[in-house]
Amino acid sequence: MGREKRLFKSEEQKSSSEVSTFLHQLADKISENKIVLRQGQEEISLELPNKLTLEIQVEDEEKGAKGTQHSLEVEIKWFDNDETTGTLELG
Repeated sequence: MGREKRLFKSEEQKSSSEVSTFLHQLADKISENKIVLRQGQEEISLELPNKLTLEIQVEDEEKGAKGTQHSLEVEIKWFDNDETTGTLELG
């Protein structure tokens, strides 16, 4: 199994409206097959293929005194020359 190398990471609190706006902008960039992420002096540019793998995961994790942390994770993955099958629908 290969090693994972983190190229960029960002985590910050935003309102649901701000998250929605960001996701809409991200969706537009995905449809253009190019994403540039910037935070401070850090920047990464991604060229996306036409075929992507979309992974959706929902988790609950107990965090002791803080209670339960809920997460909705959206992951977009690809390999060189990747072929995907199956359809996820948003309802």
